[in-house]
Amino acid sequence: MASMIILVKQTEDDEKVIYRFGPNERKMGLIEMNKIKESVKELEPVQVEGMNPSFYFNRAAQRLVRCLFREGGKFPERTSFES
Repeated sequence: MASMIILVKQTEDDEKVIYRFGPNERKMGLIEMNKIKESVKELEPVQVEGMNPSFYFNRAAQRLVRCLFREGGKFPERTSFES
């Protein structure tokens, strides 16, 4: 199954970055990447009927980890994960 997850930055400081994330801008959850601890946590799950909320969280988390490690800690205003 092909999927696309949209991530829209809400806030960022030296310690963490918070994004809204989901399949579209009407159905979004909230995810936080702690840059110091190098950890990701779901603050608010995405609610889509028939889908496990972890489906969206896992993909959004992968995208944020890529920003931290592969892209030198640069977190864009908008990004996406496609699979």
